[in-house]
Amino acid sequence: MSKSSGPVDDACCPPGALLGEPLSAAEAADMAVKLKALADPVRLQLFSAIASHAGGEACVCDISVGVEVSQPTVSHHLKVLRDAGLLTSQRRASWVYYAVVPEALASLAVLLGATSVDAVAGVPA
Repeated sequence: MSKSSGPVDDACCPPGALLGEPLSAAEAADMAVKLKALADPVRLQLFSAIASHAGGEACVCDISVGVEVSQPTVSHHLKVLRDAGLLTSQRRASWVYYAVVPEALASLAVLLGATSVDAVAGVPA
């Protein structure tokens, strides 16, 4: 993997990880869990819906629209994304709100060669 151009905030990625040197076994295992969780089309669709939702969080009722699986299956996929460290969840009354873990998104962006999360999202620098 070649070194990316531009600064990368150490808070988003462990020093030495992903940039300039190979991943350690632990870093590779952690990243593989995240990538495996995102490798499912439904999970990728749900993750994208949450990441792009106004305010950076979404209620399960907002992200289930357009997903062609049952509610229990949506819940299962969201649990996989949470267990992989990609999402957080918070119960508010009878609804659960999900948010993308910024550090997880940033580390994925770095692994994929972007220098920032904005670059992955297509936001001009």
